[in-house]
Amino acid sequence: MPAAYIGPMRCPYCSHPLAETAVECLHCHLTLDRATAILGAVPRISRGVCDTTGTLSKKEVQKIAKVGGKLAWTFPQISLHVLLHHFPQEHPFSLHVFWLFNCGGLSTESSRGENNHAILLAIDPRQGRSALTVGYGLEPFLSDEAMDHLLELSEPAWKNGHWTRGILDVIAGLDRLLENAALEVAAGFGLKAQAESGRGKEF
Repeated sequence: MPAAYIGPMRCPYCSHPLAETAVECLHCHLTLDRATAILGAVPRISRGVCDTTGTLSKKEVQKIAKVGGKLAWTFPQISLHVLLHHFPQEHPFSLHVFWLFNCGGLSTESSRGENNHAILLAIDPRQGRSALTVGYGLEPFLSDEAMDHLLELSEPAWKNGHWTRGILDVIAGLDRLLENAALEVAAGFGLKAQAESGRGKEF
């Protein structure tokens, strides 16, 4: 099952490095406006757990939402979104995911640039593809290698149609990565971060 981490510092079309403030890829000249012109109307999706394919049962959606809620409770800055959708095949999967992440209403107007701490896990069960993308605010804390590894660990479950198990594995992995990032930031400031003593963790 092809999987990819789509970092905000790389063009989703040509993978060329991007600056945080760049509005256009200097290599292929992609912009959000051009992506919209290419891809058309933005599909109607919702925040949180959204399954437009009917792959998950209501109980499975509730289970994933509950686990995602626990992650948000631990890390209040984070907004986690899980999308199962049948994406068109005419253009790169990574471009579709990047476009929906930025234009699908998953983040508020105030959550832009370094204030964007959103995470999107996108899965196309029909194509057998998955991708993770995060906002600029999380880029320094979640490495490309770690995110790719999360997707790789979930691939066996997804290949066997165990969508919920694979999604929960990704969320558990994100929890560990964010925990480690919070501890590293705290150590950098000479602070002690204890998971037991507080509702949320800063990073």
